[in-house]
Amino acid sequence: MKIALLTCEKLPNLTLEDQQLIPTLAKHNIEAKAVIWSDKTINWNDFDYLIFRNTWDYFEKEIEFIIWLDQIEKLGIKTLNPIEIIKKNIHKFYLREMEKQGILILPTVFIDKTNTLNLEECIPPHWEKAVIKPAFSAGSYLTEVFEVSAIQEINKQYTTIASEKELLLQEFMPQIQTLGETSFIFFNKKFSHAVNKKPIDGDFRVQSQFGGKYNLVQPSQELIEKALKIVHTFQDDLLYARVDGIVIDNDLYLMEIECIEPDLYFNLSKGSLEQFVAAIVELIA
Repeated sequence: MKIALLTCEKLPNLTLEDQQLIPTLAKHNIEAKAVIWSDKTINWNDFDYLIFRNTWDYFEKEIEFIIWLDQIEKLGIKTLNPIEIIKKNIHKFYLREMEKQGILILPTVFIDKTNTLNLEECIPPHWEKAVIKPAFSAGSYLTEVFEVSAIQEINKQYTTIASEKELLLQEFMPQIQTLGETSFIFFNKKFSHAVNKKPIDGDFRVQSQFGGKYNLVQPSQELIEKALKIVHTFQDDLLYARVDGIVIDNDLYLMEIECIEPDLYFNLSKGSLEQFVAAIVELIA
């Protein structure tokens, strides 16, 4: 069995954590190697499975990535997670569909591509602060937090972006700065561990590259069940899913569910990497 662990040009050998997948998979007689998804020299038919791991530039190469996904689909190569799920998950308008299914999401306005962006028209009147970002994005890419009093300036800043990309406009939840964001991590739809992420003082971004602090936490069974309900909106198998949300008064407000290339925080949860590999073995058996 040969598996490609998909990565990007910035991380040709995967992250240090994900590199450990190779020797761990070898114990199960699975040959795995890091492969850059955009490498034109690769013969994808050499692999039995492709696993999305560190493809952390896909949102910067939107058209190229979608073309590549189509190519892999036409070749009939199996992927974890499935291509159909990847295609839906890379565009955050899936949140609108989840809300229709009864999932609690952050208050969000979905803005289609437009040459006449008018944020004043679409922002709810009671909002005081908001977040704006492209629907096809990751890692705070082209993301801004702004006071509603500055909406005209933001409108001008995003006019060109709005003509090229769909946008999400979300109410800013101040709890992100105090309670932080919690990630619930599932392997093969089974709960593994949870991590709370808090931004540094004065910031809203929880990513580690912006100084965010991460801690392993043990959520209540009730919260795990709420996260699992989100995972089960997907009918297909899922090697992994990371449910990111804000927990307010025991309600889980979904920010996003990552089924593409999330950090799974193996370093914070002992045995989680082995659990992940066991999930791979289960799904390809």
